Amino acid sequence: MKRQHPQSLHTADPAVWRGVQILFADIDDTLTTNGLLRAEAFDAMWRAHDAGLRVVPVTGRPAGWCDHIARMWPVAGVIGENGGLYYRLADHRMTRVYAQDVATRAANRRQLEAVRETILREVPGCAVAADQPFREFDLAIDYCEDVPRLSREDVARIVEIFVAAGAVAKVSSIHVNGWFGDFDKLTMTRRFVLDVDGVKLDDHRDAYAFCGDSPNDEPMFAAFAHSFGVANVRNFLDEMKNPPRWITRQDGGAGFAEVVDAILAARAKGTPA
Repeated sequence: MKRQHPQSLHTADPAVWRGVQILFADIDDTLTTNGLLRAEAFDAMWRAHDAGLRVVPVTGRPAGWCDHIARMWPVAGVIGENGGLYYRLADHRMTRVYAQDVATRAANRRQLEAVRETILREVPGCAVAADQPFREFDLAIDYCEDVPRLSREDVARIVEIFVAAGAVAKVSSIHVNGWFGDFDKLTMTRRFVLDVDGVKLDDHRDAYAFCGDSPNDEPMFAAFAHSFGVANVRNFLDEMKNPPRWITRQDGGAGFAEVVDAILAARAKGTPA
């Protein structure tokens, strides 16, 4: 089957986005640009918030970050640790939902400690991610955030070690995340939609959109009728069987702002018949 190539966001018919109610979005290299949350992306989140378009980050970043994001950003919630949890602040009260109970997380943590030692020994140059102390579910291995960028072969070797230990492994634009359990970004997104909106995501696909940038976003690109990649997703398209449907002109946060403005412009013209 011929591989699908993303279409330019600016050549699409915006009418298809008029019914979007929630925009789910990755954080690293989607909302951020070169590691920073710049004004263009933060302002876009506020424009969405003020117009009634809910934004929900979906990230591999840790629980500790998610607590801050849910409290301090103009978002309707945040899904963290590649689907291990979601946090949502409503009426000044925090809701925390986890994919596993405390005992299961503790047992899995002990297994991940052994995997960590193997990875650090066999893949020189990698490191445990700086945000690891704030994680509940996974082990994040840094391959380019705070260390010199490793080769694709080294990244693949990290994945192999996780998988050989029976863990799930996903490659983001900065880390390889590994965990034990059957959760992922998509399963927790479905749970979020059911809990918050009371509907099944797959039955109301026109109401939801996703924006991302890297291979660990591929299941989300495949599941969403409205899937967007910021321009830097091109760095990974040769690895993807399910790329985003549309692609922005600009990288990172500027590309995310393009997506927000395109959806808001369509919504301003009214909902589809």
